[in-house]
Amino acid sequence: MGIHGLMTYIGENHTFFNNVKLQNTKIVIDGNNLFHRLYFDSGLDLKHGGEYDLFTDVICKFFEALSLCNITPYVVFDGGCDCTDKKFETIKQRAREKIQKARVISRGGGGMLLPLLSPEVFKQVLTHLQVPFVQCHSEADRDIVTLANRWACPVLTLDSDFCVFDLKAGYCPLNYLKWQNVITPKDLSGSYIPTQCFSIENFCNHFSLRNKALLPLFAVLNGNDYVNLSSLETFFARVHFHAKTATGRKNMRIQGLLNWLSRFSDPKEAVENILTYLKQNEHQEVRKVLYSLMDEYTESEVDLAKFFQSKDVRPHIPTALASKAPEWVCLALIKGELAPFLSDCLILKRTFLQTQVENVGRASSNRCSLHIRQVMYGLLRHTSEPGPDLTSNLLNSMLAEQEHSKVHCVEEFDRYDQTLRKTSVRVVLKGFDSNEIYSLQRLPEISMSGRINFLVDTLRAKSDVQALPAHLQLTVAATCSWVAHAEPKITLHHLQALLLCIVTGELHKIIHKSGNSGSEERGVRMVYDRLAQLIPRKQQMRNLDIDVAHAFCQWQSCLLMGMYLNRLLCCPLPVPDIKRLYRGSLVHCLYQELKSMVAAEDLLKGCRIAGEVYHELLHTLTTMIPADLFQKKRKSKSRDKLKEKQTKTSTVSIAEDNQQTPTWYDVNNQFAALSMEDLG
Repeated sequence: MGIHGLMTYIGENHTFFNNVKLQNTKIVIDGNNLFHRLYFDSGLDLKHGGEYDLFTDVICKFFEALSLCNITPYVVFDGGCDCTDKKFETIKQRAREKIQKARVISRGGGGMLLPLLSPEVFKQVLTHLQVPFVQCHSEADRDIVTLANRWACPVLTLDSDFCVFDLKAGYCPLNYLKWQNVITPKDLSGSYIPTQCFSIENFCNHFSLRNKALLPLFAVLNGNDYVNLSSLETFFARVHFHAKTATGRKNMRIQGLLNWLSRFSDPKEAVENILTYLKQNEHQEVRKVLYSLMDEYTESEVDLAKFFQSKDVRPHIPTALASKAPEWVCLALIKGELAPFLSDCLILKRTFLQTQVENVGRASSNRCSLHIRQVMYGLLRHTSEPGPDLTSNLLNSMLAEQEHSKVHCVEEFDRYDQTLRKTSVRVVLKGFDSNEIYSLQRLPEISMSGRINFLVDTLRAKSDVQALPAHLQLTVAATCSWVAHAEPKITLHHLQALLLCIVTGELHKIIHKSGNSGSEERGVRMVYDRLAQLIPRKQQMRNLDIDVAHAFCQWQSCLLMGMYLNRLLCCPLPVPDIKRLYRGSLVHCLYQELKSMVAAEDLLKGCRIAGEVYHELLHTLTTMIPADLFQKKRKSKSRDKLKEKQTKTSTVSIAEDNQQTPTWYDVNNQFAALSMEDLG
């Protein structure tokens, strides 16, 4: 939620905090808040689409610091939008602000906008580190408070609402947690992280508040993300608040409100006093709204403690979700296996698409993955019916229904030029084998081959993708979507740069896997270092090529939606390990290198395995995309010779390479176990 101006205000007064040595405790972490802060506070690149490998390193170091101090983390994520729509206007405003932030960043300005795949990377690292997490059905604040009070442990976040919640063990703001400076005393008392914990008692004593229960009313009157009561302006106009030593209008309001509330013994007395300043016919509505908003600062009915103790325990599921989603979907949402994006589509028939740093003069990069979303919307439309006998007859009738404009749509909010626009998107009804349509409930019953074919076909790929190592199949299939739908069309340089970046991630895995032969490892490390060193220091980086950025934003959109669809189909293809799959600054540098007449093969010289990875990825992709896609009109003989050199490996047989041992396939036989075991 967030209370307007409060975090800044309390940060100016250290008497509201107690110094704490954080150690030997459970801690409940606001997951959404943490992944934003870790990315932004680490100074990682924001212009080129994310530095997910470096982000992975930061996340690992953070949880390593907690482990050193015997701190057991439990991470709680927000879910979808609240079905009451009480925060709808706030969400729209934030979406508009993100569009403007993206525009400013794309032009070299400052600002903070989280790269698209960051939340997925964060969850994958948590899974790897075996850090328990849960995804709530809507905003997580009340569930976090309930869990923290159940265990009498502190909350870690950066949200002013937690200054109002009555927490038994307090609230540690993330910006005060010195996790990079773990202290190990000589007296063997155990390592700890120095931090400060907000004290609600100190806060109330400072303003002579007799009852902590008055703080939710303060939050409502001061203004949070839910408050929109014009009647209260009459109250503020008629009451003269007394604020000592307040600087700034916002501080005067905060101090004045708290001083005024100190006159009352409980919220009821204060609310009745407020009503005396309003018209009689406004009393009932205002009283009802105030109490309803204050309830947002009470504990929830959800018992997450039982879920963390046993994953077989199903927490409370809201009626709005339970009435539309089968049990397997509800459980997958709670476990964070399905994204809140899908629950919004299912319950609200509406979703907000994320903005990236792209060319605002072109269509949104999310347009490239529209065909994937339409198929997902079609799957989500059929929640409980049809039955097992449903075959092509129903599919034909549904298609006829679309033809007669009796269509089912999902509302998408996305960037249009520099503004936010709502678009009604038609669902696409797509059958499985033999054109059979299944309800959402019965999706897990479909044969593995049926789900793979459905997924691969939707992504505009072919069965050839299954010849690749399992952990790269979905990535390559999503790349086919990108190649088919990118606008403007991508060039061979775009594709080669992306594949070289993927190769870099594969080399990292090999380097950090024990048991490699000395000569082989030296070659791998040499090429890995050569590619990584292409990235200049920040102060030396070129201005952003916004059209190149736009192209790779479209790829990220296709990959994310491909992952969502794969999970909705119960993962017929393995979930790709994206922690080191993509590094935006490297991709951009590789693109510029290739454009300056450097051949991809020259960048991989000295490491046969790197060449095999690159060649096989390129070869597989070229068998699935139009043969003439990258053909251009003749420009010069030298460029033709380079193009021939760059593309010849897409058509020749790989048999000659496979005669060498050990082959890339030998290495990749170990990758399935490696991908979620070794981050390096």
